[in-house]
Amino acid sequence: MTEDNEDFLDEELLDPGNVDIDEENKGLYEHVNITVDGKQEPLRIDKFLLNFRQNSSRNKISQTCRAGNVVVNGNPVKQNYRVKPGDQISLLLAHPPRLNVIIPQDIPINIVYEDDDLVVVDKDPGMVVHPGFGNWDGTLVNALAFHFDKKGEKSDLDRVGLVHRIDKDTSGLLVIAKNEYALSFLAKQFFERKTKRLYWAFVWGNVKEDEGTITGHIGRHPKNRMQMYTYVDGSAGKHAVTHYKVLERFKYMTWVECKLETGRTHQIRAHFKHIGHTLFNDERYEGNVALRGVNLPKYKHFVKNVFEILPRHALHAHTLGFIHPTTKKELYFESPMPQDMTDAVKKWRNYLEN
Repeated sequence: MTEDNEDFLDEELLDPGNVDIDEENKGLYEHVNITVDGKQEPLRIDKFLLNFRQNSSRNKISQTCRAGNVVVNGNPVKQNYRVKPGDQISLLLAHPPRLNVIIPQDIPINIVYEDDDLVVVDKDPGMVVHPGFGNWDGTLVNALAFHFDKKGEKSDLDRVGLVHRIDKDTSGLLVIAKNEYALSFLAKQFFERKTKRLYWAFVWGNVKEDEGTITGHIGRHPKNRMQMYTYVDGSAGKHAVTHYKVLERFKYMTWVECKLETGRTHQIRAHFKHIGHTLFNDERYEGNVALRGVNLPKYKHFVKNVFEILPRHALHAHTLGFIHPTTKKELYFESPMPQDMTDAVKKWRNYLEN
């Protein structure tokens, strides 16, 4: 449970231990378990949940039921199901960050797919996904608002839209829902980690194994609150697992492909720092200095030049696959390596060859 949605919850009906959040997309949706009171009279579940969730509309709850995100005693139910005493209700609600005003802005974005239910965007590095403190405009959401207005489509991105998000300096694929049903349907897939997502990362050093798994709880760093930290002993944080495969080695840097079994904040960045392979040019995690290599002016000058070519942490959301909310068919997308990472690879290859 996050601060952003605590005011929505009736604490008398909720055991805080029953609330689970996908940390990677914290604030976009929540999972709530409810045990119906023994004195509850039969009542349609949409009305019951409307009383329980005072800030939700009946349409939102209806679409949540339609998407299969309301489960009673282990079975998905429709909105006309009547709750009974002792029923165990599991509810997944999608609710992107609430914003006061979204200003449509004519900002170029790379839309790789769009239909009546969703849009898939290949985000450039350096673009913030949604407005927030310090970034009230110039975001992907501002650009999408302009795009929808230009098409004559109703956009209500402060209420529906974002299903997941990636960091400002991470490039790659995102899907945005265009209606309540699509939002609920897609949110369930992300929440249950049923989407197909692979990340590409450049990390410092020569990763020893061709394939491997990093396991360790991830929580806030005990001294540097801007970083996340890997607690191998499980003394803090939440369980996290990252699978990786080496794609190419550059002697002092390695290109890896990552698959996340869990979704924790900065998971790839924190896990690779933990095993001694901080992301290349990741300033927040001290990867913006020559961590590996020779102590020669020529090499240091080379690394400085690569930093100028790739002026951000080297992380890219390469693939995205999910089931379409209406057709129920799988959609799968691949984003090519962005130009800055491509140029960095060429630079490293040339350096090693010469």
